[in-house]
Formats: sequence, C-alpha cells, structure tokens
Amino acid sequence: QVQLVESGGGLVQAGGSLRLSCEASGRSFSSYAMGWFRQAPGKERDIVAAVSWNGGNAYYADSVKGRFTLSKDNAKNTAYLQMNSLEPEDTAVYYCAERRDPSMANMWGYYDYWGQGTQVTVSS
Repeated sequence: QVQLVESGGGLVQAGGSLRLSCEASGRSFSSYAMGWFRQAPGKERDIVAAVSWNGGNAYYADSVKGRFTLSKDNAKNTAYLQMNSLEPEDTAVYYCAERRDPSMANMWGYYDYWGQGTQVTVSS
C-alpha cells in the first residue's frame, strides 16, 4: 500500500516562502509521475504542479509559474514544492499525489494515491 505524507505547511506572511515535502512509502515512486494540488474552502481541487517520473517534463499552473518549483528526489522517495513570493491567494490545503504512470497529468482524476494534505496560510 502506497502512503504519501506531506509536511512543511504553516502560516507565512505575503512575500514569504515555504517548502512542502511529500514522502512516499510502500514502494518506490521513482518510476511514476507525481503532482501537487491545492484546495481552498468552497473551491475545487486544482493542479499546482506536476512532473514526470524522471523530472524531464513539468507542468505549472499559470498562477504559480515563476514562483513555485517542484522537484523529485527519487533516491529519497520524496518530492518537494518550493513556494516563493507567496500571496494570500495561495492559501489552501496542499495535497501531493502519485500517478501509476511515468507521464505527468494535470488533472486530479488521473492520480491514484493521495496524501492527507497540509495547510498553507498566507497572511496579507
């Protein structure tokens, strides 16, 4: 059974930075794509970023391009989301997800395993 555990969320002022981590256990995720999603209260779960199994292909939502960076350390079975220049609009619960496929996807329905989520709150 694959388990994904996110960490690194918290409260930060606008303009600040956070780094989220997603550690996978149960099997190696080196051969699979993964993504980060977020869901604000009353809104749908949206893609933030996604990456193929080896990091060769990456996708970022327009709202985070140039501010967020997704990286994948296959040796550590851990993925990261570096978030810089945070804005109040980035406030949400952030989820990491793994897809049982090496190619990335930018819709939540294509992902098979999910973490429990970590809250990110950006104050103005």
